[in-house]
Amino acid sequence: MRMSHDEEENNFSLSKFESMLKTNKVFFFDSEEFEEIILHYMDTGRMNLAKKALKLGLEQHPKSTGLKLVQVETLIFEDKLDIAEKLLNDLYAIEPQNEEIYIQKANIFSKRNQHEQAIETLKIALKYTDDAADVYSMIGMEYLFNDELEKAKEYFIRCLSEDTDDYSALYNVVYCFDFLDQNNEAIIYLNSFIDKNPYSEVAWHQLGRQYYAVKNFEKAVWAFDYATLIDETFLGAYLEKAKALEKLKKYEEAIACYSITMELDDTTSFVLLRVGKCYEKLGNIELALQYFLKTVHEDPLLDKAWIAITDFYIRQKNFHKALYYVNKAIGIDGDNNMYWKRFGAINQALNLHEEAELGYRKAFETGDINLDTFVLWSDTLQYLGEYDAAIEILLQSSELFPDNYEIEYRLAGLNYMTKQAKKGNFHLNNALRLNVANQTFFKENFPNIWVKKSIQNIINKYN
Repeated sequence: MRMSHDEEENNFSLSKFESMLKTNKVFFFDSEEFEEIILHYMDTGRMNLAKKALKLGLEQHPKSTGLKLVQVETLIFEDKLDIAEKLLNDLYAIEPQNEEIYIQKANIFSKRNQHEQAIETLKIALKYTDDAADVYSMIGMEYLFNDELEKAKEYFIRCLSEDTDDYSALYNVVYCFDFLDQNNEAIIYLNSFIDKNPYSEVAWHQLGRQYYAVKNFEKAVWAFDYATLIDETFLGAYLEKAKALEKLKKYEEAIACYSITMELDDTTSFVLLRVGKCYEKLGNIELALQYFLKTVHEDPLLDKAWIAITDFYIRQKNFHKALYYVNKAIGIDGDNNMYWKRFGAINQALNLHEEAELGYRKAFETGDINLDTFVLWSDTLQYLGEYDAAIEILLQSSELFPDNYEIEYRLAGLNYMTKQAKKGNFHLNNALRLNVANQTFFKENFPNIWVKKSIQNIINKYN
């Protein structure tokens, strides 16, 4: 691809400058060349070279406003805000209508977290600038810093009305819609944007993401299709399209999309994992397992891959292998309550009740307060003969799930088993009042209690 004339000039200036540094000869550059050289080095993070170019530039052009403004930019970059501000005030006295002075003043306000003042200063810059799009975008960013998302969105939209190729503004406006939970409004805006810019692959991609967010997966696939038609190497669009196809249960098409991403770029553990899940949904167990194993080979620290293999073996009822792999996942993320819950269920299936109790206890300790976790935990404690501990767990759960008949029936039976008949009667009456139709639940869980005459008398009152 041929370089533009400006790019060629810039490359020539850079080569000439670097040659000058190596030979210690002094070459002449005009002030604009120096500005380009300095900004290039700043953009690439080579501040020492930027400072050398600035020093030489000011020596050759001591009255250049442009170079002094670049000097201000370097000072702001280094957080020398007071010096930058003083220099700007001097420049303002000479050129009060130079929009760059206001832009740099706004940058200083922004660095000091004075975003309102930055916005007001940028609005003055709008009066003098020939590039309103950039200033609109900067105002939008200041509103973002100030958590004023509606106003930020307004200014990013203004920016895009001036410059439809400003993809940074497009991403930012979509971010505002997302943050404000305005997915449908985002869809309307993106459709109108695409009407004027039908070949914007970024807009099509963002439209697909919005349709995905509102669970319109057919439309999401349609939008991602256009993104990939415009840019056949758009990796993100293929990934998102594959995810939407999975939601539509079109697993073979999803695999084809994921395969394209593997051709376009290095294979990632995420893609291997998703392909494995697709093959599992298609019933191709062998290929599914192959991809799960490839995933952990690609990224041994990806706990989601280990847990995918765990779930695979749980579905196959191969609990010994499931236990091996769930331990791998827990070794990577020991604070994940879902992994501990699986650990509990797998050990329960293997009749390892003490280990199962540990799993449910750890699940609770790491944040799991689901009803079924409390129930499984208390049932395991009951099996182990730890009736008092089981009662304590169920009382905790009753605070979170009041008036739950399963909890009350369990509390009734456990209190009877610990010779606390009064408490047992209380909970049995509660359970029958809440759900008399499911009294067989009590019979199945506490058959020896059920047959007692005193218990039948209480039940018969409700029958």
